[in-house]
Amino acid sequence: MNGELQKLQRNPRQVARWQSAQQQLVAGRPAAALSAYHDLVKRFPGVAQLWFELGIAEMGALNFAPAEQAFHQAVALAPRDVPLLVLLGQQYQRLRRLDQARACFERAVAAEPASVHARLSLAAWLERERRSEAAWECVEACAAQHPQDPQVLRMRALLLHRLGRNAEAETVLRGVLQRTSLEAAVQAASRHLLGVVLDALGRYDEALQSLCEAKARTRQMANTARMEQDYDQADRQRRALLAELTPDSLRRWRAEAGPSPEAVQMALLGGHPRSGTTLLEQILGAHPEIFAFDESEAFAQEIWHPLAPMPTAQPLTLKQLDELPPARRDELRGRYRKSLLREAQGEPRERVWLDKNPSPTAALHLWLRLFPRLKVIVALRDPRDVIISCFFQDLVLTPTNVNFLSLERAVKHYADLMDVWLRLRELGGFDYCETRYEDLVANMETEGRRVTAFLGLEWDPAQARFHEKAARKFVFSPTYTDAAQAVHHRAVGRWQHYAAALGPLQPRLAPYCRAFGYPSE
Repeated sequence: MNGELQKLQRNPRQVARWQSAQQQLVAGRPAAALSAYHDLVKRFPGVAQLWFELGIAEMGALNFAPAEQAFHQAVALAPRDVPLLVLLGQQYQRLRRLDQARACFERAVAAEPASVHARLSLAAWLERERRSEAAWECVEACAAQHPQDPQVLRMRALLLHRLGRNAEAETVLRGVLQRTSLEAAVQAASRHLLGVVLDALGRYDEALQSLCEAKARTRQMANTARMEQDYDQADRQRRALLAELTPDSLRRWRAEAGPSPEAVQMALLGGHPRSGTTLLEQILGAHPEIFAFDESEAFAQEIWHPLAPMPTAQPLTLKQLDELPPARRDELRGRYRKSLLREAQGEPRERVWLDKNPSPTAALHLWLRLFPRLKVIVALRDPRDVIISCFFQDLVLTPTNVNFLSLERAVKHYADLMDVWLRLRELGGFDYCETRYEDLVANMETEGRRVTAFLGLEWDPAQARFHEKAARKFVFSPTYTDAAQAVHHRAVGRWQHYAAALGPLQPRLAPYCRAFGYPSE
């Protein structure tokens, strides 16, 4: 196997082809890389990395069966390559092949039991599956061999927090943070988790300070200023388009579509992140006639990014959106549908397909151009609770998530996204329903019935027991730990613990409080 890799590396022409194919993947053009990868694996069939990258290219081109075959071949060629096995597990997760993902993490541990990377990857997966006992055993086995490893200790602290043993978690984290040689990423992650733990202990001033320190360190690890610039440019371009949009535009788009030929009703469950979308999706998804897709990549990858990349020197105009040819609209819808169904076992028989995805609410105008008969559910929550909850999230940095590194930017992001909703709500001409998190937790069945009726269905008794089904599901939302819990009121009014920090930002949020029926003081 190594011989074939060496043979490839001695061939400058083939190395150049490989590098070109990799560049196509990084640039988001996987289909353009396929020909090169197919030829390379024919010439050098024993190079596992080629098969792995071919799988990524096939997946990006929506060829899911060939992607799985390529990943399978990579595993067969490198059954003891821990870094590759972990990467394969992550790709299987993107494919929503959960059994194969878990198997890759387990293979990595079996291949190298002493590997911190392998053990913690498996423990993180088990924790995502809410198998706390198995995750704890995995971490303890790792700690027995690496008792002072800071990443191992941080994972132990996370599991202690999940188990409600927050005082113990704090002790572990403070021990980690005393180390002067701690890597920046571990430093930031540990300080962030400490903030979460201190919040759970009711020590809110300390929690906020720890979070601010964590986010300051995160800023030093990437070009966050450039990310913010890209985000702001994309927001300006979107606002310019929305300013041109008229009620007639939306009526014309709907008229173009004609009577719906689809047997399936498409619905979007959107709103700002941390507005209760996961809770509502679990309640609606428990209905036997609703297939709920949990934060699928489909819309972003197949419609949003191709039509309105972030940012672009030539932004999408209303004229271009109006004149989008029927064939192109059909192509985009077809790719979206194919990507969306990657997680379904065959064609879903449910009457309603619900795509739960908060962030693409920012592209609601694109949703309505491609799906004029879309039913839109917008989850609302007290804007101040939304801001605090977003600030507590530890997310992979992107031009969107970079906004959650400060309260000020989180408020800006909230305003940007909810201005999209307010503009579309003002224009009208489509089917929508607003629902408030506070109403849902105050009387889950009453509010659940109302939203279910909006989708054209009657309330089903299984929806009242949604948490039982959720406990058996893998939840892709960052708030997966909350999905299996029964409805509670603990998060209502949480912002009041941080009222002093939010004080200077209250005037910026006041218009949204009024627009959505929340007291602004």
